Amino acid sequence: MSYRYPVPSAKVPARGGRALLTFEDKSLALFNVADHFYAIDDSCPHQGASLCGGRLDGRVIQCCAHGLRFDLASGYLLNSTQLKVASYPVECEGEQLFIVVDTEEAGQ
Repeated sequence: MSYRYPVPSAKVPARGGRALLTFEDKSLALFNVADHFYAIDDSCPHQGASLCGGRLDGRVIQCCAHGLRFDLASGYLLNSTQLKVASYPVECEGEQLFIVVDTEEAGQ
């Protein structure tokens, strides 16, 4: 089962931008890369540092704390399938964006 979290219009990032969102007890980072939206957990799976403020290069985000780089589309650490940040589908209906969160993940 999943929940569609509506992104407030004021929080939708412009092209090349990002926004930090809170959904229940989760912090999510939303990125706009060439008008394609990606949503991930804001916590690096290595030691929990925020990813929202990291260096963005295309669809790759680099953690500020230790330099780990994650693909926003898959959530995986670059060149590895051993470490992954949770990523969420982003849907658009007209002008409204939704982040789709699995209800089991939302409760974690």
